[in-house]
Amino acid sequence: MIIDTHTHLDNVKFKEDVDEVIKRAIENGVKKFIIPAADPKDLPRAIKLADKYDEIYFAVGVHPVDIDKYDDKLLIDYIEHPKCVAVGEIGLDYHWVKELQKRQKQIEYFHKQIEIAKEYNKPIIVHIRDATEDSIKVIESHPEIKGVFHCFNAAEQLLKFSDRFYYGIGGVITFKNARKLINVFPKIPKTRVVIETDAPYLTPHPFRGKRNEPAYTTYVRDKITSLWEVDAKEVENITTDNTKRLFNI
Repeated sequence: MIIDTHTHLDNVKFKEDVDEVIKRAIENGVKKFIIPAADPKDLPRAIKLADKYDEIYFAVGVHPVDIDKYDDKLLIDYIEHPKCVAVGEIGLDYHWVKELQKRQKQIEYFHKQIEIAKEYNKPIIVHIRDATEDSIKVIESHPEIKGVFHCFNAAEQLLKFSDRFYYGIGGVITFKNARKLINVFPKIPKTRVVIETDAPYLTPHPFRGKRNEPAYTTYVRDKITSLWEVDAKEVENITTDNTKRLFNI
């Protein structure tokens, strides 16, 4: 059993064949899916899928790149839905945002969404891109929050949060240029690793350049299998247990 902890099945790139994508994934051993919120306009599709499929859960939140679309109501209206398991993906993204004022707004709303997660006792799904130091400062100011670092960026500084955070490992670990992540990966406690795709993005080797989908979690599992030097079943058991513990599913 594999759980895809981060898959944007509500993305427009799945609009025409999402049911086939889900079926293909289930046939490949993916038994649960978590759709993180990103762009608010996609949230209704995520909720519709979660209502339709027992296997699908979702999170609420606003991605840092889309923070200008933030509205408390987006979170509060759906956070108590029985299939809502987290707040996210939230965080900081300085790759696309260069202006200091806009970066400060990202920090402000990162804090704000963490406070909502704390109020409703939900873990957070954290997006970090080119913003590790400021992300650490925010997380350190909320010592009671737990969550997952989505698409773990191989920053060793983030390993100090392994007592309360998990590390999302996806297709990047299969890339030929993923040397930094490969080197850091053994330092992550096994009890803190979860599998993700970030579909339709970050498609694993050998399908790079094509649309990613949850069925490709098997390639992530196989890479972890080789790095841990265990069998695939053990990787599935460990990462599934980790995911259930984090998201209470």
